[in-house]
Amino acid sequence: MNTTRRHACHSERSEEPPHFAQSRTPLSSGKILTLLLTILFLTLPLRAQSPQPVVLKLTIHDTIQPITADYLQRGLDQAARIRAAAVLISLGTPGGLLDSTRVMVQAIENSPVPVILYISPSGSRAGSAGFFLLESADVAAMAPGTNAGAAHPVIEGASNPDPVLKQKIENDAAAFLRSFTDRRHRNTQAAEDAVRNSKSYSDAEALKLHLIDLDSPDDASLLAALDGRTITRFNGTTETLNLRNATILPVPPSRRERLLSQLTNPNIAVLLLVIGGLLIYLEFNVPGTVVPGSLGTLFVLLALFGLNLLPVRHTAVALLLAALILIVLEAKFTSHGALGLAGIVCLVFGLMTLVDSPIPELRVHPATAIAAGLGFGGITFGLAWIALKARRSKVLTGPQAMIGAIALTRTPLAPTGQVEIRGEIWRARLQDPGTVTIGSTVRVRSIDGLTLLVDPAPNAIYH
Repeated sequence: MNTTRRHACHSERSEEPPHFAQSRTPLSSGKILTLLLTILFLTLPLRAQSPQPVVLKLTIHDTIQPITADYLQRGLDQAARIRAAAVLISLGTPGGLLDSTRVMVQAIENSPVPVILYISPSGSRAGSAGFFLLESADVAAMAPGTNAGAAHPVIEGASNPDPVLKQKIENDAAAFLRSFTDRRHRNTQAAEDAVRNSKSYSDAEALKLHLIDLDSPDDASLLAALDGRTITRFNGTTETLNLRNATILPVPPSRRERLLSQLTNPNIAVLLLVIGGLLIYLEFNVPGTVVPGSLGTLFVLLALFGLNLLPVRHTAVALLLAALILIVLEAKFTSHGALGLAGIVCLVFGLMTLVDSPIPELRVHPATAIAAGLGFGGITFGLAWIALKARRSKVLTGPQAMIGAIALTRTPLAPTGQVEIRGEIWRARLQDPGTVTIGSTVRVRSIDGLTLLVDPAPNAIYH
């Protein structure tokens, strides 16, 4: 009985593990399989997608000068830092300084990011220095209705230059243009004609002569046309542009660049110089006011900073110094206006010829020079004359200041009595025999100690 029981119990215990294994094994495998599939699904790499390309856009619608060159260099550095697909430069300029043009061309040639130079919008031009920048870019493009060229170098400050010097400058500019036009595989002869013969080309003519790579109405169309195009960089390597659905990121000028760009406007620089000079002169004539002197110094420093970025003619500076000397001499010596007039003439001509630039946009406008010169000369001469007159006039204080003044009698003068003058009561005596009634007006002729010597002044008004 016990044996049977133990056997039965043993049988039950021996059969239980197989039954338990058969009931739990399928469930554990399903969970593990589901977990593995979930992990595999979550960890599978997504379909590779190329990031959306970014194109930095610089806008240069100004003269070519050092501030413009700094702005271009900053944009190219930023494009390299963020690994932009390209740099798009919207250009519209009458030209500028050749030294700044060389700096900008060098920056474009050395840029690790492809540079697309686009003359836009319609109606814009790339004259003189702008044509050099157009031909130096990896991709040159123009909008309909634009033109480029007329890049003949202008000799600064010479109306009749020496023929040899003119030829040397012309050959140097032509060689500079050929140095990168040939490497860009563009029409070197047509480009050189813009330098030697001042030729200018419309967008259609430039495209036909292979001075540009394409024309396009707007930025989006331009980038779409360039997508997938293979270009040759300045160092000879080839690169395929990936510009599909590119994001255009504008790069505006910084506050510093905007301020300095205004200071490089010669008309603003001249006005700041004139106004600053007047304020400083006013400070010397009215010492202690502080404000005119401080503002004048600030204006003069800003003007000098702006003029330092521009080509300044030294003879014009000498004219300005001569003008100041002549105006001061007019206030000290009697010349019946001859010295002052000569000073104003020197001032006007000095301001008019102060900036020696190859293009009119970077010169002082004649109207600005005439207005500033006449205004500065007239005001300075007037202030100097007033100051000199005040120094020469006698300053009277105390009793001496009452000589010639009108007094009012408070008591009868027979011949002595009391008078009121400037709110004070004084003892008075008539110079000539006679009497004066109360309330009459008298004029002070002299002073004898503490007694005023007066004469009747019946028609005078006491104040």
